[in-house]
Amino acid sequence: MRWFVSLLPWEQAMFASLLLFSLTTLGASFVFFSRGVKASVLTLMNGAAAGIMIAASFFSLLLPALEYESFLPNYVTVTLGFLLGGAFISVSDLLLSRRKKRFLFGDERTALLFLAVTLHNIPEGMAVGVAFAVAGGEHAVLSAFLLALGIGIQNFPEGLCVAFPLRAKGLSARKSFFLSALSGSVEIPACLLGALAAAGIGGLLPWALAFSAGAMVAVVCSELIPECFSQNKTLSSFGLVAGFCLMMILDVALG
Repeated sequence: MRWFVSLLPWEQAMFASLLLFSLTTLGASFVFFSRGVKASVLTLMNGAAAGIMIAASFFSLLLPALEYESFLPNYVTVTLGFLLGGAFISVSDLLLSRRKKRFLFGDERTALLFLAVTLHNIPEGMAVGVAFAVAGGEHAVLSAFLLALGIGIQNFPEGLCVAFPLRAKGLSARKSFFLSALSGSVEIPACLLGALAAAGIGGLLPWALAFSAGAMVAVVCSELIPECFSQNKTLSSFGLVAGFCLMMILDVALG
């Protein structure tokens, strides 16, 4: 631990970001075991993904956003950021639906899912970087590391919640894994940016966190929930509740 404490803040943030990315990738790797999985299991996994994303939006994004100070009252900042995130997804959905090219994503729905989770990972990575930048002393560095570890453990089910819906939409296991891992890779530059520019970024964090929460909720409500509930309401409801509980426990226990 002394060796880690002796590192510069940006070096600590780099190691922490690699931890975050590796756990996202580990969760995404389970998609390779989805070959031959029954449709009912994929429906259950999609429901769980919806629950995980809803819980992450509240416990990982909105609640932390309320703890940061801004030039506006906290509740105003969070409300406006959330509305902007939801509006961004709605506009993106409209624009993507008019495009005929498929690119890597298969269709606009998979692109929106990827976009929402990627946006959610950016402020989380920034928050970890800021935590290392302002840490002074071994105890504070340990607290910053525990924050990174908590977010990293949460990233494991988040890797699942991106990869499995993409797989269910018809993408190959390899492409689903790649896109899920790619959505987590943004935490590496976000961590470094947070550590190197902590003073300037601190004021933007509540906006970024709330914006990401609005984007995630919009995608869950417009894409994941309608799709999985159209297959099997009972399985989808069970998966959603189970996914929400899992993420809530992780966030509360490790937050």
